[in-house]
Amino acid sequence: MNWNIINTGLEQLGMADPGYRQGVEIIIIMLLTALASLMVSRVFFKLEKQSLKTKNLWDDTLLFAARSPVRLGIWLLGISWLVYSIQRLSGLDVSSFLLGVQKAGVIFCLTWALVRFISGAESILICPDKMKQPMDETTVSAIGKLLRGSVFLIAALVILQTLGYSISGVLAFGGVGGLAV
Repeated sequence: MNWNIINTGLEQLGMADPGYRQGVEIIIIMLLTALASLMVSRVFFKLEKQSLKTKNLWDDTLLFAARSPVRLGIWLLGISWLVYSIQRLSGLDVSSFLLGVQKAGVIFCLTWALVRFISGAESILICPDKMKQPMDETTVSAIGKLLRGSVFLIAALVILQTLGYSISGVLAFGGVGGLAV
C-alpha cells in the first residue's frame, strides 16, 4: 500500500503532526487486519457448512486444520505490516530480523495446520461411525505420533535454517545416530 498518498491526504485534512499520522496509520493497519481476519473466518464458516453436506470426511478435516493457522497468518502479516510502518517512520532497521520472523511464522502456521490435520485424520480412522472398517486405535495413535514428531522435527530444522543457522551438523549427527540405532 502506498502510504505517501495516505500521508499526503492526512496532511491535507489538517493532520500535520507526524506522530498523529503514525497513530492513524497504526489504527488503519489494525482495522484492515481485523477485517481480513473476519472475512476469512466467514469464508471458512461458509465452506465448512458446505462441506458438512458432503459425505467426504477429509474436506471437513482439512478445513478444520487450516482455519486457525490461516487466521494467525493474517494477524502475523498485519503485525509485520505494522512493524514495517513503524520502521519507516522511526528510521529503525529491523527488516532483516522481521523477514526471519515472518518466515518462521509461516513455517509455524504450516506446521500447526499439518499437526491439526494429522489429529483429525487419527479421529476419522479409528471412529466406527466414520469408517466402514476402523483401524486399530493403538496403531493409528503410534503412526500419528510418529508423523507429528516428524513434522515438528522438520519444522524446527527449517526454522533454524531460515534464521541462518547451519543444520548440516545436526543432520550429520542424526545420520550417525540413526546408524547406531
